[in-house]
Amino acid sequence: MLIMAKYGVIIIKIYFYGRFIMDIKVGDILVMKKPHPCKSKEFEVLRIGADFKIRCLGCSREVMVPRSKLEKNIKSVKSEG
Repeated sequence: MLIMAKYGVIIIKIYFYGRFIMDIKVGDILVMKKPHPCKSKEFEVLRIGADFKIRCLGCSREVMVPRSKLEKNIKSVKSEG
């Protein structure tokens, strides 16, 4: 396990068999590497499973994204609470 603090955000990285596993919960805010077409990079997690349901905080559009694609594109996680 690797714990990092950057810009006031605590990032926890857990490795399982050499693969990075993210600790994401419903209600967390995800900061993505690339922006949504509305220019916002922040998304709220609504549902977790094989697919993630996320809501853009800029335009309130909801999107279903496969877990593998989403985990590659996350820059940081702002945990709620």
